[in-house]
Amino acid sequence: MAKTQLGARVDEDVADLAKKRAADLGLSIGDYLARLVQDDASGLRARAVDAAARFLAEHQAVFDEAEQAQQTPGGARGA
Repeated sequence: MAKTQLGARVDEDVADLAKKRAADLGLSIGDYLARLVQDDASGLRARAVDAAARFLAEHQAVFDEAEQAQQTPGGARGA
């Protein structure tokens, strides 16, 4: 497939974040940006966010219980 060069101006912190994330994934900046656009255009990102929201909603009680257990003083659990 032929490649086309694009140019964009972004804040320095966004550029640094994109470079770091691409490196973390073992991708070039171009490949990383292409992946983001493809995921966005395919709806993959929206479906992933929706799935995460459903998971959290279904299991919120478990998370609440775990958080509450962490906040309970050590001696109070023995009862």
